[in-house]
Amino acid sequence: MPVTRASETARSGDEVTVSRDQLPEWLAPVAAAAESVAPSELSRFLPPESGAGRQSAVLVLFGEGEQGPELLLMERASSLRSHAGQPSFPGGALDPEDGDPATTGPLRAALREAEEETGLDPSGVQIFGVLPKLYIPVSGFVVTPVLAWWRRPSAIRVVDPAETARVFTVPVSHLTDPEHRVTSVHPRGHQGAAFLVGPALVWGFTAGVIDRILHFAGWERPWDRSKQVPLDWHA
Repeated sequence: MPVTRASETARSGDEVTVSRDQLPEWLAPVAAAAESVAPSELSRFLPPESGAGRQSAVLVLFGEGEQGPELLLMERASSLRSHAGQPSFPGGALDPEDGDPATTGPLRAALREAEEETGLDPSGVQIFGVLPKLYIPVSGFVVTPVLAWWRRPSAIRVVDPAETARVFTVPVSHLTDPEHRVTSVHPRGHQGAAFLVGPALVWGFTAGVIDRILHFAGWERPWDRSKQVPLDWHA
């Protein structure tokens, strides 16, 4: 995706840019991975060559909390038709006003959706990288993961309970802890990387992106891939 990679990151009016200026040193491996990773190294589900699919974006937002580096996540409302009750990154489909899906449209969409879903102030968010577009077959979404640094944190909250059940941050150290890593097992037999985060199981697309980021950033620790958790574990 062609984006500006050298100017100061800002969101003033319609301008959204990408910059690695003044990033924390610990984020350098993530930024470097974003520059070189191939789509097939992230997922076996890639956008249809026909161009079909609904363009969307998620904000993969790194911050620093009391326990060090952390990621922003949210839990979707249980009443939603798609991915109900599932922890995820903030994000959603592109709106016409977001602009060109092939350039800066996903950046605007990721910031807009994050503001609408978590109440964060997008002016304090520095976008530093963009991962290749991926595909979610079950919903038909073509998703651009937008990597960002929360350089000026702001308050977060559930903005619309009809869409979001809760908003929370997870320490990266928790995600890299082998005790919290499992393999999710879908009732239909599909398996994938997953993370135990308190009372929640992070799985599916979100867990897949986190898993690949940890791997290519060199943060991954050996874990027991035979430890399985069924997706109906709360039943």
